[in-house]
Amino acid sequence: MKNTTVFLARRILTNVNNPASRLRYYCSPPSSSSPPCNNKLFVGGLSWSVDERSLKDAFSSFGEVTEVNILYDKDSGRSRGFGFVNFSKEDDARSAKDAMDGKALLGRPLRISFALEKVRGGPVVVPRLSNIGDVTSRNT
Repeated sequence: MKNTTVFLARRILTNVNNPASRLRYYCSPPSSSSPPCNNKLFVGGLSWSVDERSLKDAFSSFGEVTEVNILYDKDSGRSRGFGFVNFSKEDDARSAKDAMDGKALLGRPLRISFALEKVRGGPVVVPRLSNIGDVTSRNT
């Protein structure tokens, strides 16, 4: 545990001293292997009337859709307004993202991005929204 704490403290200090750093790592350093391919899209801004079939139909023109998942509220049973679309190929997912982001589906504009993998017990990577140098210069 001590080594993890030392690494964490050292990594945070590195970010403070290096404003070019855009990511903050917790628990462990990033792996040296290349990131896994991402065939899964997050689709936000869904109308309550969109179901899995209509979402699959909207994206199937870009390639083979292997899975569609819309999340529903457990109390009301209504859509929570977002879901996920999996493609068999990463290039198909990229094409769909580029073409459909901002386009309307059943009257609502879609917000599409590549989905982040849900990892339990692994390192957490938090994207930085602003340079740490901008924050420290405001505080001094």
